[in-house]
Amino acid sequence: MSLADYYLADHLGLSFELFPPKTPAGERALFRHVERLVEFNPAYITCTYGAGGSTQNKTLDIVARVRETSGLPVATHLTCVNRTADQLAEYLSEARARGVDNVVALRGDPPKGESTFTATQGGFRYANELVEFIRERFADMGVAVAGYPEKHVEAPSLDIDLENLRRKVDAGADVVITQLFYDNADFFAFRDHCTALGITVPIVPGLLPVTNFAQIQRITSLCGAKLPEDFVSALQSAGEDEAAQFDVGVEFATRQLEDLIKADVPGIHLYVLNKSEAASRVLENLGLGVK
Repeated sequence: MSLADYYLADHLGLSFELFPPKTPAGERALFRHVERLVEFNPAYITCTYGAGGSTQNKTLDIVARVRETSGLPVATHLTCVNRTADQLAEYLSEARARGVDNVVALRGDPPKGESTFTATQGGFRYANELVEFIRERFADMGVAVAGYPEKHVEAPSLDIDLENLRRKVDAGADVVITQLFYDNADFFAFRDHCTALGITVPIVPGLLPVTNFAQIQRITSLCGAKLPEDFVSALQSAGEDEAAQFDVGVEFATRQLEDLIKADVPGIHLYVLNKSEAASRVLENLGLGVK
């Protein structure tokens, strides 16, 4: 089944992204939050893994358990970092055997302590090569790839980054999920550029509701996303009051998502940071997805 099929119905395709917890207590907490998120009837749930593939096995455990307990489709992230083609094939075979039918295919960030990406001998340098490999060896799996409304931090220009995206789609990606962003004008311009390049697969905005100002400053500094000045001012006005910061973030995310829905996006991918409160509040504010 193609991941694009989740965006063909007359409703908003919703998905959530998790990451593997580091402790048993964190895992127990995660699945309490997953129970809440499942109430919003997402089309599927994804799970990333640590730098250099450090938590790949845990990722499979997480998504397989989500599938078993919820009955929902799931997707594992997969990167080229520190993996040969044979190792990637082995991972994908195990994923499929455990009922994981979808992949978010990424080049991946350089391992910790390294500033540039170096392809593993016998592996791949670019995400489009990984997508092509999946299509050749695991043709029945759904494939999502990443898009960057404000361009990838390593790309020399937005035009070059968009050409890279087109190569990933031409290699066989079903859907594009974007990096987080906080100015919808950036997403709309990105979508228009994709259309001009002949990219016709669903372009799904990825959103991260802000719950902590310091945390989002760290995240955006790493991925190159901008925070609008009025949003920053509102978060600063909240001071050290965590509840007030949370409320500001939820209000902003609600307005951002409402604007995107009015612009006919096919779906929304929410980066939930293994929690459910902010995503739930935003979705409830808009009356979305509740069974």
